Amino acid sequence: MKKIILTSALVLVGIFSIAQKTDKEIKKEITNKSIKIARKEAKKLKKEGWDVVPGSLPLDKVLEKAYIKSEEETDKGGKKYIFADGNGVGETKTAAEIQALTIAKLALASQITSDVNALITANLANQQLNNEDAASITQVVATSKELISAQLGYVEPIFKIYRIPAGNAKNQEVQIRIFYDVEQSLQIAKKVIQKELKDKLKINEEQLNKLMGIN
Repeated sequence: MKKIILTSALVLVGIFSIAQKTDKEIKKEITNKSIKIARKEAKKLKKEGWDVVPGSLPLDKVLEKAYIKSEEETDKGGKKYIFADGNGVGETKTAAEIQALTIAKLALASQITSDVNALITANLANQQLNNEDAASITQVVATSKELISAQLGYVEPIFKIYRIPAGNAKNQEVQIRIFYDVEQSLQIAKKVIQKELKDKLKINEEQLNKLMGIN
């Protein structure tokens, strides 16, 4: 019995210790973890022929920044950023980067669309909409990926590396990672969807905000 009591006490102490961690300590843990992951990933990428542009931070530091950013949270404890990767091949670095950015933005828009669809599906029942209106909203959300991507504008990649593709020395290959603020992405999606719905059904901004979980 004493062993069980002691074990329970240790568990409670461990939980209390975790709860008592400061923001500074949590950030330090995230940074240390990111450094380890970045160093390991950098070695792998270098073996595959990847490198950063001249004058840029070293590959492991670029990766470290990306990993730390992916762990950032809002004041409410949710993810602050969504992110997506893109890969492009072209005769020049610029052409390859444009292709990679287009792919990454579409992947980002796909995530946004998926998140918005989940929010709307969960909230539709509470908005007292008829089946036809509900179906129209769902359809608009499902087909809004390209429109949302276009509204994102230019997104500066936080992570960008290059290499010459194996067996294709005339081309350049680019791999990037882009980030976007979650709250901003929802606002963009709301504007796109509201514009598309304008001619299909009457839904005011307050209803749309509630559907998308925006206060």
